[in-house]
Amino acid sequence: MIAQRKGNPTLEILTAAARGSYGVLAVIVYNVEQLTALVRAAEAKRSPLIIQLFPSTLIQLPSLVFAVSAAAKIASVPISVHLDHAQDEAQIRQCIEESPFDSIMVDMSHYEKEENLSKTRELAKLCHANGIAVEAESGRINGDEDGIAGTGNLEGLEYSQTLLSYRNADDILELLTTAADVEDFIEVEIDMLAPSVGNIHGDYGARGPHLDMARLSSISHQLKGRAELVLHGTNDFEPELTKECIRAGVTKININKLILQCWNDHLAANAHKFSVTRLIDGGIAVLQPEIERWMDIVGSSGKA
Repeated sequence: MIAQRKGNPTLEILTAAARGSYGVLAVIVYNVEQLTALVRAAEAKRSPLIIQLFPSTLIQLPSLVFAVSAAAKIASVPISVHLDHAQDEAQIRQCIEESPFDSIMVDMSHYEKEENLSKTRELAKLCHANGIAVEAESGRINGDEDGIAGTGNLEGLEYSQTLLSYRNADDILELLTTAADVEDFIEVEIDMLAPSVGNIHGDYGARGPHLDMARLSSISHQLKGRAELVLHGTNDFEPELTKECIRAGVTKININKLILQCWNDHLAANAHKFSVTRLIDGGIAVLQPEIERWMDIVGSSGKA
């Protein structure tokens, strides 16, 4: 049985986004300072928001998820708490029992397809029994991201090439989400699907991202609302490409470096000059308007 949309914060946020044809930022946080900037931005823009944590953060800062959950509960706008790229089965089971996540990405995409489906099915049932919505990754979104077991780059292929330049390569096409993949994951009863359409984890290089938009639109039409469409691999995205993905049906837009780079730049430029308190205040002051800018871009401002 899939998660009940009514009462699940992540699914309620995404259902409203699908109905209103806008996107919702799902932003990774690494500390409470970034959490503060996110919540302030969401409230300032009256925007829904999904706050995400990496599995590695649960080990580095085990109390952060509880701070995120508390902030989400007292916020004046809808905010949900999501575990991104959960790949360790034991950790997922522990999070289901002990952590206040509204949704979990059960990421078994580093396994071959049948094992991916089998493991996802088993863990999805457990999540749903506890009221937690489930996201999964179909196809294989190549590249690597800090703290995540990635598929790596295909030998001999530069991902700065356009998708068109390698569309006839069988090894690339095998990584992309197909119509059959969509039905397989729907049968597993997931709530959110992150397809592979030429997007990658990490940086795209000088040429930038080139997605198979026809494939993305086709996947959206095939889903017919049975699961929400998620976009991973947004590093280096320009606003217009992001808007194009939303027009194609994407509701959940995973964000990391695209927004957080300004935070990193602030620390690099000022760590040797300012006290910790000034660094924190300055970082929040830099990050909050960048979050607000992207809320305007994806169309979620004013929707809460």
